[in-house]
Amino acid sequence: MTRIWAAVAMALVTMACADARVPLTIHDGGRSVRDSDGALRSGWPGVYYEARFNGTAVRVGVETRRETVRVLIDGVEKTRLARPFSGYLILDDLAPGDHVVRLERLTESQPGEIRFLGFDIAEGRALPPPAARAKRIEFIGDSHSVGYGNTSPTRDCDGDRVHATTDTQQAFGPLLAKRLDADYRVIAWSGFGVVRNYAGNVPGESLPSIYARAIPGEPASAAPEGWKPQLIVIYLGTNDFSTPVKPGEAWADDAALRAAWRTRYIAFIADLRKRQPQARFVLMGADNFLADLRQVAEASGNVTLLRVPAMEMTGCNWHPSLKDHRMLADILQESVSSISNLWNSSEVLLPLDGDGSIG
Repeated sequence: MTRIWAAVAMALVTMACADARVPLTIHDGGRSVRDSDGALRSGWPGVYYEARFNGTAVRVGVETRRETVRVLIDGVEKTRLARPFSGYLILDDLAPGDHVVRLERLTESQPGEIRFLGFDIAEGRALPPPAARAKRIEFIGDSHSVGYGNTSPTRDCDGDRVHATTDTQQAFGPLLAKRLDADYRVIAWSGFGVVRNYAGNVPGESLPSIYARAIPGEPASAAPEGWKPQLIVIYLGTNDFSTPVKPGEAWADDAALRAAWRTRYIAFIADLRKRQPQARFVLMGADNFLADLRQVAEASGNVTLLRVPAMEMTGCNWHPSLKDHRMLADILQESVSSISNLWNSSEVLLPLDGDGSIG
Protein backbone atom coordinates (compact mmCIF):
# COMPACT_ATOMS: atom_id res chain seq x y z
CA MET A 1 0.00 0.00 0.00
CA THR A 2 1.07 3.60 0.02
CA ARG A 3 1.43 4.43 3.65
CA ILE A 4 4.85 5.88 4.43
CA TRP A 5 6.25 5.62 7.91
CA ALA A 6 9.69 6.38 9.32
CA ALA A 7 11.27 3.15 10.55
CA VAL A 8 12.29 3.17 14.21
CA ALA A 9 15.26 1.25 15.64
CA MET A 10 13.99 -0.73 18.64
CA ALA A 11 16.14 -1.17 21.76
CA LEU A 12 16.35 -4.97 21.61
CA VAL A 13 20.13 -4.99 21.71
CA THR A 14 22.48 -2.88 23.80
CA MET A 15 23.93 -0.01 21.82
CA ALA A 16 26.46 2.55 22.95
CA CYS A 17 25.21 6.10 22.96
CA ALA A 18 27.85 6.95 20.41
CA ASP A 19 26.41 4.41 17.99
CA ALA A 20 24.22 6.93 16.20
CA ARG A 21 22.04 5.32 13.56
CA VAL A 22 19.81 6.97 11.00
CA PRO A 23 16.37 5.36 10.51
CA LEU A 24 15.21 4.99 6.93
CA THR A 25 11.76 6.07 5.84
CA ILE A 26 9.86 3.10 4.43
CA HIS A 27 7.29 2.30 1.80
CA ASP A 28 5.18 -0.68 2.84
CA GLY A 29 2.94 -3.12 1.04
CA GLY A 30 0.22 -5.13 2.73
CA ARG A 31 -1.81 -4.67 5.88
CA SER A 32 0.27 -4.03 8.99
CA VAL A 33 -0.57 -2.95 12.53
CA ARG A 34 1.52 -0.39 14.36
CA ASP A 35 2.23 -1.68 17.87
CA SER A 36 2.64 0.68 20.82
CA ASP A 37 6.45 0.52 20.55
CA GLY A 38 6.39 1.58 16.90
CA ALA A 39 7.03 -1.82 15.33
CA LEU A 40 4.88 -2.98 12.42
CA ARG A 41 3.16 -6.32 12.94
CA SER A 42 1.57 -8.37 10.16
CA GLY A 43 -0.73 -11.38 10.03
CA TRP A 44 -1.89 -11.34 6.41
CA PRO A 45 0.49 -12.93 3.90
CA GLY A 46 2.70 -11.29 1.28
CA VAL A 47 3.61 -8.16 3.26
CA TYR A 48 6.75 -6.23 2.26
CA TYR A 49 8.73 -3.15 3.36
CA GLU A 50 11.16 -1.08 1.27
CA ALA A 51 13.61 1.79 1.81
CA ARG A 52 16.46 3.56 -0.03
CA PHE A 53 19.88 4.68 1.13
CA ASN A 54 23.31 5.62 -0.14
CA GLY A 55 26.10 3.64 1.47
CA THR A 56 27.72 0.25 1.85
CA ALA A 57 25.75 -1.23 4.77
CA VAL A 58 22.21 -1.36 6.19
CA ARG A 59 20.67 -2.86 9.31
CA VAL A 60 17.34 -4.71 9.27
CA GLY A 61 15.30 -5.19 12.44
CA VAL A 62 12.78 -8.04 12.65
CA GLU A 63 11.11 -10.38 15.13
CA THR A 64 9.75 -13.69 13.86
CA ARG A 65 8.74 -16.84 15.74
CA ARG A 66 8.67 -19.39 12.92
CA GLU A 67 7.84 -17.38 9.83
CA THR A 68 10.21 -17.11 6.89
CA VAL A 69 11.29 -13.68 5.70
CA ARG A 70 13.91 -12.67 3.20
CA VAL A 71 15.89 -9.48 2.63
CA LEU A 72 16.76 -8.21 -0.83
CA ILE A 73 19.18 -5.51 -1.89
CA ASP A 74 18.44 -4.00 -5.30
CA GLY A 75 16.14 -6.92 -6.10
CA VAL A 76 18.67 -9.64 -5.22
CA GLU A 77 18.07 -11.89 -2.21
CA LYS A 78 20.88 -11.47 0.31
CA THR A 79 19.63 -13.42 3.31
CA ARG A 80 16.68 -15.47 4.52
CA LEU A 81 15.41 -16.23 8.04
CA ALA A 82 13.48 -19.45 8.59
CA ARG A 83 13.90 -19.77 12.34
CA PRO A 84 12.92 -17.78 15.45
CA PHE A 85 14.79 -14.49 15.47
CA SER A 86 14.60 -11.23 17.39
CA GLY A 87 17.06 -8.47 16.66
CA TYR A 88 18.98 -7.00 13.78
CA LEU A 89 20.66 -8.26 10.64
CA ILE A 90 23.53 -6.26 9.19
CA LEU A 91 24.08 -6.41 5.44
CA ASP A 92 27.41 -4.88 4.55
CA ASP A 93 30.12 -5.06 1.90
CA LEU A 94 27.72 -3.45 -0.55
CA ALA A 95 29.05 -1.52 -3.50
CA PRO A 96 29.18 2.25 -2.85
CA GLY A 97 26.14 4.07 -4.17
CA ASP A 98 22.35 4.13 -3.93
CA HIS A 99 20.51 0.97 -2.88
CA VAL A 100 16.99 -0.32 -2.26
CA VAL A 101 16.53 -2.66 0.71
CA ARG A 102 13.37 -4.77 0.88
CA LEU A 103 12.05 -7.25 3.46
CA GLU A 104 9.44 -9.74 2.24
CA ARG A 105 7.26 -12.12 4.21
CA LEU A 106 7.05 -15.57 2.59
CA THR A 107 5.06 -17.85 4.89
CA GLU A 108 1.51 -17.83 6.28
CA SER A 109 0.49 -17.35 9.91
CA GLN A 110 -2.68 -15.59 10.99
CA PRO A 111 -1.78 -14.48 14.57
CA GLY A 112 0.59 -11.70 13.51
CA GLU A 113 3.87 -13.35 14.40
CA ILE A 114 6.15 -11.07 12.39
CA ARG A 115 7.16 -7.64 13.65
CA PHE A 116 9.22 -5.34 11.46
CA LEU A 117 11.48 -3.10 13.54
CA GLY A 118 12.84 -0.95 10.75
CA PHE A 119 15.81 -0.28 8.49
CA ASP A 120 18.65 2.01 9.57
CA ILE A 121 22.22 2.97 8.66
CA ALA A 122 25.25 4.04 10.67
CA GLU A 123 27.08 5.66 7.76
CA GLY A 124 26.06 6.97 4.39
CA ARG A 125 22.91 8.91 3.59
CA ALA A 126 19.23 8.20 3.96
CA LEU A 127 17.27 8.64 0.72
CA PRO A 128 13.54 9.13 0.12
CA PRO A 129 11.70 5.80 0.05
CA PRO A 130 10.75 4.10 -3.21
CA ALA A 131 7.91 6.00 -4.79
CA ALA A 132 4.42 4.61 -4.40
CA ARG A 133 3.67 2.61 -7.52
CA ALA A 134 1.03 3.95 -9.87
CA LYS A 135 -0.65 0.54 -10.15
CA ARG A 136 -2.25 -1.13 -7.11
CA ILE A 137 -3.82 -4.60 -6.91
CA GLU A 138 -5.55 -6.45 -4.08
CA PHE A 139 -5.81 -10.24 -4.16
CA ILE A 140 -8.51 -11.89 -2.03
CA GLY A 141 -8.55 -15.64 -1.69
CA ASP A 142 -7.59 -18.86 0.05
CA SER A 143 -4.61 -21.24 -0.04
CA HIS A 144 -4.25 -20.83 -3.81
CA SER A 145 -3.70 -17.10 -3.32
CA VAL A 146 -1.40 -17.70 -0.35
CA GLY A 147 0.88 -20.02 -2.34
CA TYR A 148 0.28 -22.95 0.02
CA GLY A 149 3.13 -25.47 -0.33
CA ASN A 150 3.97 -24.15 -3.80
CA THR A 151 7.71 -24.85 -3.59
CA SER A 152 7.31 -28.43 -2.33
CA PRO A 153 8.82 -31.18 -4.50
CA THR A 154 6.12 -33.60 -3.33
CA ARG A 155 2.37 -33.62 -2.70
CA ASP A 156 2.85 -35.56 0.53
CA CYS A 157 3.17 -32.88 3.23
CA ASP A 158 2.53 -32.57 6.93
CA GLY A 159 1.90 -29.21 8.55
CA ASP A 160 5.57 -28.41 9.03
CA ARG A 161 6.39 -29.14 5.39
CA VAL A 162 3.44 -27.05 4.21
CA HIS A 163 4.68 -24.14 6.28
CA ALA A 164 8.28 -24.49 5.15
CA THR A 165 7.40 -24.73 1.45
CA THR A 166 4.86 -21.90 1.24
CA ASP A 167 6.14 -18.81 -0.58
CA THR A 168 3.47 -16.16 -1.07
CA GLN A 169 5.89 -14.02 -3.04
CA GLN A 170 5.85 -16.76 -5.71
CA ALA A 171 2.07 -17.07 -5.74
CA PHE A 172 0.26 -15.83 -8.85
CA GLY A 173 -0.76 -12.50 -7.30
CA PRO A 174 2.63 -11.12 -6.31
CA LEU A 175 4.10 -12.62 -9.50
CA LEU A 176 1.67 -10.61 -11.60
CA ALA A 177 2.06 -7.45 -9.50
CA LYS A 178 5.83 -7.52 -9.88
CA ARG A 179 5.52 -7.98 -13.64
CA LEU A 180 3.29 -4.91 -13.79
CA ASP A 181 5.37 -2.93 -11.27
CA ALA A 182 2.32 -2.67 -9.02
CA ASP A 183 1.96 -2.38 -5.28
CA TYR A 184 -0.07 -5.28 -3.95
CA ARG A 185 -1.88 -6.70 -0.99
CA VAL A 186 -2.87 -10.31 -0.30
CA ILE A 187 -5.94 -10.85 1.91
CA ALA A 188 -6.13 -14.64 2.00
CA TRP A 189 -6.42 -17.50 4.50
CA SER A 190 -5.82 -21.14 3.62
CA GLY A 191 -8.93 -23.27 4.03
CA PHE A 192 -11.43 -20.41 4.08
CA GLY A 193 -14.30 -19.89 1.67
CA VAL A 194 -17.17 -17.55 0.92
CA VAL A 195 -19.65 -19.21 3.31
CA ARG A 196 -18.08 -22.59 4.06
CA ASN A 197 -14.51 -23.43 4.93
CA TYR A 198 -12.71 -26.64 3.97
CA ALA A 199 -14.64 -29.70 5.23
CA GLY A 200 -17.00 -27.43 7.15
CA ASN A 201 -14.26 -26.29 9.56
CA VAL A 202 -14.62 -23.16 11.72
CA PRO A 203 -18.38 -22.78 11.13
CA GLY A 204 -19.62 -19.22 11.32
CA GLU A 205 -16.45 -17.68 9.93
CA SER A 206 -15.45 -17.15 6.31
CA LEU A 207 -13.10 -14.98 4.32
CA PRO A 208 -15.73 -12.22 3.89
CA SER A 209 -16.43 -12.25 7.64
CA ILE A 210 -12.76 -11.70 8.55
CA TYR A 211 -11.81 -9.53 5.56
CA ALA A 212 -11.78 -6.25 7.51
CA ARG A 213 -9.52 -7.50 10.31
CA ALA A 214 -6.17 -5.82 10.82
CA ILE A 215 -4.67 -9.17 11.89
CA PRO A 216 -6.68 -12.14 10.58
CA GLY A 217 -6.38 -14.09 13.84
CA GLU A 218 -7.59 -11.14 15.95
CA PRO A 219 -11.08 -9.57 16.03
CA ALA A 220 -10.09 -5.90 15.70
CA SER A 221 -10.79 -4.20 12.38
CA ALA A 222 -8.12 -2.37 10.43
CA ALA A 223 -7.94 1.38 10.91
CA PRO A 224 -8.97 3.65 8.04
CA GLU A 225 -6.11 4.09 5.60
CA GLY A 226 -5.15 5.33 2.16
CA TRP A 227 -5.04 2.02 0.25
CA LYS A 228 -6.97 2.48 -3.01
CA PRO A 229 -6.44 -0.39 -5.46
CA GLN A 230 -7.56 0.02 -9.06
CA LEU A 231 -8.01 -3.76 -9.31
CA ILE A 232 -9.38 -6.35 -6.89
CA VAL A 233 -8.90 -10.01 -7.85
CA ILE A 234 -11.01 -12.57 -5.97
CA TYR A 235 -10.34 -16.31 -6.16
CA LEU A 236 -12.71 -17.99 -3.68
CA GLY A 237 -14.91 -21.06 -3.83
CA THR A 238 -12.49 -23.96 -3.84
CA ASN A 239 -12.99 -24.66 -0.13
CA ASP A 240 -16.76 -24.17 -0.21
CA PHE A 241 -17.25 -27.03 -2.67
CA SER A 242 -14.20 -29.28 -2.28
CA THR A 243 -15.92 -31.64 0.20
CA PRO A 244 -19.57 -32.80 0.48
CA VAL A 245 -21.89 -31.08 2.92
CA LYS A 246 -22.03 -33.09 6.16
CA PRO A 247 -25.02 -33.72 8.44
CA GLY A 248 -25.37 -30.93 10.93
CA GLU A 249 -23.97 -28.18 8.70
CA ALA A 250 -25.97 -25.06 7.93
CA TRP A 251 -27.03 -26.25 4.48
CA ALA A 252 -29.31 -29.17 3.80
CA ASP A 253 -27.56 -30.13 0.60
CA ASP A 254 -25.26 -28.93 -2.19
CA ALA A 255 -28.02 -26.89 -3.85
CA ALA A 256 -28.68 -24.98 -0.64
CA LEU A 257 -24.96 -24.37 -0.17
CA ARG A 258 -24.61 -23.01 -3.69
CA ALA A 259 -27.58 -20.68 -3.26
CA ALA A 260 -26.13 -19.32 -0.01
CA TRP A 261 -22.70 -19.01 -1.65
CA ARG A 262 -24.05 -16.92 -4.52
CA THR A 263 -26.00 -14.64 -2.19
CA ARG A 264 -23.03 -14.04 0.12
CA TYR A 265 -20.58 -13.53 -2.73
CA ILE A 266 -22.83 -10.89 -4.33
CA ALA A 267 -23.13 -9.10 -0.98
CA PHE A 268 -19.35 -9.29 -0.46
CA ILE A 269 -18.69 -7.60 -3.81
CA ALA A 270 -21.25 -4.92 -2.97
CA ASP A 271 -19.48 -4.27 0.34
CA LEU A 272 -16.09 -4.09 -1.36
CA ARG A 273 -17.47 -1.58 -3.85
CA LYS A 274 -18.60 0.64 -0.99
CA ARG A 275 -15.08 0.48 0.46
CA GLN A 276 -13.30 0.83 -2.89
CA PRO A 277 -15.63 2.50 -5.41
CA GLN A 278 -12.74 3.13 -7.82
CA ALA A 279 -11.81 -0.56 -8.13
CA ARG A 280 -12.51 -2.94 -10.99
CA PHE A 281 -13.01 -6.64 -10.24
CA VAL A 282 -11.77 -9.93 -11.66
CA LEU A 283 -13.49 -13.06 -10.32
CA MET A 284 -11.55 -16.32 -10.75
CA GLY A 285 -13.13 -19.76 -10.57
CA ALA A 286 -12.67 -23.40 -11.49
CA ASP A 287 -15.13 -25.53 -13.45
CA ASN A 288 -16.84 -27.07 -10.40
CA PHE A 289 -18.30 -23.70 -9.41
CA LEU A 290 -17.89 -21.61 -12.56
CA ALA A 291 -21.63 -21.66 -13.35
CA ASP A 292 -22.40 -20.26 -9.90
CA LEU A 293 -19.65 -17.67 -10.28
CA ARG A 294 -21.10 -16.61 -13.61
CA GLN A 295 -24.41 -15.89 -11.87
CA VAL A 296 -22.54 -13.84 -9.27
CA ALA A 297 -20.80 -11.89 -12.04
CA GLU A 298 -24.06 -11.23 -13.88
CA ALA A 299 -25.79 -10.07 -10.70
CA SER A 300 -22.87 -7.85 -9.66
CA GLY A 301 -22.30 -6.22 -13.04
CA ASN A 302 -19.12 -4.65 -14.43
CA VAL A 303 -16.81 -7.49 -13.39
CA THR A 304 -14.50 -9.70 -15.40
CA LEU A 305 -14.95 -13.48 -15.09
CA LEU A 306 -11.85 -15.65 -15.46
CA ARG A 307 -12.01 -19.43 -15.77
CA VAL A 308 -9.15 -21.24 -14.03
CA PRO A 309 -8.02 -24.14 -16.24
CA ALA A 310 -6.83 -27.53 -15.03
CA MET A 311 -3.50 -27.41 -13.19
CA GLU A 312 -0.84 -30.01 -12.41
CA MET A 313 -1.36 -29.46 -8.65
CA THR A 314 1.95 -30.97 -7.55
CA GLY A 315 2.36 -28.64 -4.56
CA CYS A 316 1.63 -29.80 -1.03
CA ASN A 317 -1.60 -31.77 -0.65
CA TRP A 318 -2.65 -31.26 -4.27
CA HIS A 319 -2.14 -27.52 -4.39
CA PRO A 320 -0.83 -25.37 -7.27
CA SER A 321 2.87 -25.74 -8.05
CA LEU A 322 5.23 -22.94 -9.02
CA LYS A 323 4.47 -23.81 -12.65
CA ASP A 324 0.74 -23.53 -11.93
CA HIS A 325 1.20 -20.13 -10.29
CA ARG A 326 3.13 -18.85 -13.29
CA MET A 327 0.32 -20.07 -15.54
CA LEU A 328 -2.29 -18.34 -13.37
CA ALA A 329 -0.26 -15.13 -13.51
CA ASP A 330 -0.12 -15.47 -17.31
CA ILE A 331 -3.87 -15.87 -17.83
CA LEU A 332 -4.66 -13.21 -15.26
CA GLN A 333 -2.29 -10.80 -16.98
CA GLU A 334 -4.02 -11.45 -20.29
CA SER A 335 -7.43 -10.91 -18.69
CA VAL A 336 -6.32 -7.70 -16.97
CA SER A 337 -4.91 -6.33 -20.22
CA SER A 338 -8.39 -6.43 -21.74
CA ILE A 339 -9.89 -4.13 -19.09
CA SER A 340 -10.04 -0.68 -20.64
CA ASN A 341 -8.75 2.37 -18.76
CA LEU A 342 -7.89 0.22 -15.74
CA TRP A 343 -4.87 2.16 -14.54
CA ASN A 344 -6.06 5.65 -15.45
CA SER A 345 -6.39 7.34 -12.08
CA SER A 346 -5.39 10.80 -10.94
CA GLU A 347 -6.08 10.03 -7.30
CA VAL A 348 -3.27 10.98 -4.91
CA LEU A 349 -2.67 8.59 -2.01
CA LEU A 350 -1.80 10.09 1.37
CA PRO A 351 0.31 8.64 4.20
CA LEU A 352 -1.53 7.13 7.15
CA ASP A 353 -0.20 9.88 9.44
CA GLY A 354 0.09 13.52 8.49
CA ASP A 355 3.87 13.58 8.94
CA GLY A 356 4.41 10.06 7.54
CA SER A 357 6.08 8.81 10.69
CA ILE A 358 5.72 6.05 13.23
CA GLY A 359 4.76 6.93 16.76
